[in-house]
Amino acid sequence: MTIQGASAVVKADPGALVLEFRHVHRLVDLAEEGVHSWQIRVSVGDEAVGSLRATRGLYWKAGNLYERMADEQSFPALVAEQLLDAEGKFRPGFEDFVDMASSILVLDELDLVEPWNDPWIVAGVASSAIERLTDNQFAVVFPRAVSGGVGALLLAEAAALLSAEPFSDDLLIIDTALAAPEEAAHRVRERLRTRARYGGADPWSKDWEEEDEADGEVLTARTAAVLRLALQELSDQAWQEVTELGDEPLRRGANGLFGALPPVTLHQDGAWRRQMARAFDDLAADLASTEVEPRSTGEEMALHLGIARAKDLTRNRPHRVHEIVADLPEHRRDFDWAACSDLLFEDHDVLMLFDNSLDGIEDDDTEVNQTLGVVNLAPLDWFTPFDPEHARDPSRGFRHR
Repeated sequence: MTIQGASAVVKADPGALVLEFRHVHRLVDLAEEGVHSWQIRVSVGDEAVGSLRATRGLYWKAGNLYERMADEQSFPALVAEQLLDAEGKFRPGFEDFVDMASSILVLDELDLVEPWNDPWIVAGVASSAIERLTDNQFAVVFPRAVSGGVGALLLAEAAALLSAEPFSDDLLIIDTALAAPEEAAHRVRERLRTRARYGGADPWSKDWEEEDEADGEVLTARTAAVLRLALQELSDQAWQEVTELGDEPLRRGANGLFGALPPVTLHQDGAWRRQMARAFDDLAADLASTEVEPRSTGEEMALHLGIARAKDLTRNRPHRVHEIVADLPEHRRDFDWAACSDLLFEDHDVLMLFDNSLDGIEDDDTEVNQTLGVVNLAPLDWFTPFDPEHARDPSRGFRHR
């Protein structure tokens, strides 16, 4: 179908798009056992801005998958002609092309109005369809020929972004059993998430201006609120483990927060762990004003863990995050955890302690330590202030005694 009357949008912000998957079938219908057709509606608010058809052919459920797909006509019929023989069996050329495909997903009949008719957005829509309608035993088929119009051309460009391979002059195929398409889909999603943060502007485009990227602080009010929640949760976990572990040393691979710290810290005592737990508290207190600055190696590690936890919260606990930020103003840079990792630290030296090839880097007397110029990586130095004039109040005490 052709979508008419879409609202004018200055920038194609993928964060505004909603996908609705629609599939209707009769409860008792033999034909439905072999081929399912889905209409994917793309909308902004209540207004449709596009659509995509996804046709799923299930080899083991169709009496003759070739005949069933051919009966769908149009592009699925062409796919059936090239991938299956008249008896409904996969052709040898197709079986050699894919690793273990036992079913087919065909994507066609794309229609998107401007400014949404963008290959990256189409790749994101296609990736969502693949994620929801396939497993790792599917071949996902896109049109390759440009003669099918703008929609077919956009699908072909999206397929390339998703690491599809040319099968013939007409078909591009993704083998979902391979790692490359999943990695490509991840790149597409990350790019779209970044564009959503910037209100539709694309930091990778030639038109992107550096001053636009600098507009606004990385620690927006909502970002700071979620990061503070993450640090508070880590603090609670740390204090619980302080009580449980006492002075007990840990082995490599131990569970828990302290078990996840670099191996050089595993044999530290309870007093050291109390200081680490307090580092989470200090940073969480800083974030009451949406500002944070790690003042020691221990606080740098705590902040790295806090950012990782905050990223997990936004992904895995959206309802809890919504409760925390509901009354705070939105900003295009909300929840830009990659930027937080880049901009909230002077350096990432503390992360080198996780690298087994750099064992001993924490020792000030080693050549690698002196060559790299790192400081305060030994566990006993983790809570020494980087700048004595900017040190925390030594009489502030601990949240737990």
